[in-house]
Amino acid sequence: MTKIGYHSSHEQFKPSELLQYVQMAQQAGFTHALSSDHFHPWSEQQGQSGFAWSWLGAAMQATPGLNYRVVCAPGQRYHPAIIAQAAATLAEMFPQRFWITVGSGQALNEAITGDKWLCKSDRNTRLKECVDIMRALWRGDTVTHQGLVCVEEAKLYSRPETPPLIIGAAVTAQTAEWLGSWADGLITISRPPEKLKQVVDAFRRGGGEGKPMLLKVQLSYDRNEDIARQKAHQQWRNNIFKNILMTELRSPQQFDAAGEFVKPEEMNEHVRISADPQQHIEWLQQDVELGFDELLLHNVNREQQQFIQVFGEKVLPVLQTN
Repeated sequence: MTKIGYHSSHEQFKPSELLQYVQMAQQAGFTHALSSDHFHPWSEQQGQSGFAWSWLGAAMQATPGLNYRVVCAPGQRYHPAIIAQAAATLAEMFPQRFWITVGSGQALNEAITGDKWLCKSDRNTRLKECVDIMRALWRGDTVTHQGLVCVEEAKLYSRPETPPLIIGAAVTAQTAEWLGSWADGLITISRPPEKLKQVVDAFRRGGGEGKPMLLKVQLSYDRNEDIARQKAHQQWRNNIFKNILMTELRSPQQFDAAGEFVKPEEMNEHVRISADPQQHIEWLQQDVELGFDELLLHNVNREQQQFIQVFGEKVLPVLQTN
């Protein structure tokens, strides 16, 4: 059975609002939730950015029927030993309900430390160091490490019986292939099927065959397609650029400046826009055919209650019987 999740976008909503939305999502039949983890929003209009790790404890307590994943970039803004401790605490309190997804980060969030923003290859090296450190701490090892991150005689005393899986985040096929050799699974974002298949094939080729694959689906639903497009443009036009730009811009103001040149009709290439629930079902069924185990739905406009209600009634029952 396909697992369908609700994406909790901290950049767009206050933490208290998101708590209400995941409770609605659970009632509507969603089984999973994905939490973003930003310091800054993508734009001034989004205007929020709550601390995911505080929110997760409250959300998991409030929604016992949901399993959670969080997107995180250990290595610069977060020391990996601290993230290992945070993830271990959640996994101990809520067994089998929490996975962590990791990526190499974006300057928008990580550069706030004032440390040098590394090139992509060095960020990947740092990420792998962080993953190895976290896994060692979850085993109960005392860890000392000197590299792009440093750890001195760290040991975790509160550990879960079963450590959380570490799911690797990839946008490009090259990164997906690299992740296949060491990550417990893959998370990527929705794109046209032919491009998505390239990422899936690369992950499997790199060693990911048989590992879980998660897809963050960016969509915009409203009662009218033109309205859905306009609302997607208002909230998400800054998020459609190539990864080489997305990882390098440093402030919401810079993203807003880039987004000024994006026209509403350009959103169709990057966000699934439709007022027809059946069209969304067909798109999601294609994702299932590509082999994705979890579809984590992000309605990028602000109409969350409408989205949760309609998809709970018309979309989830179809997909969850497959």
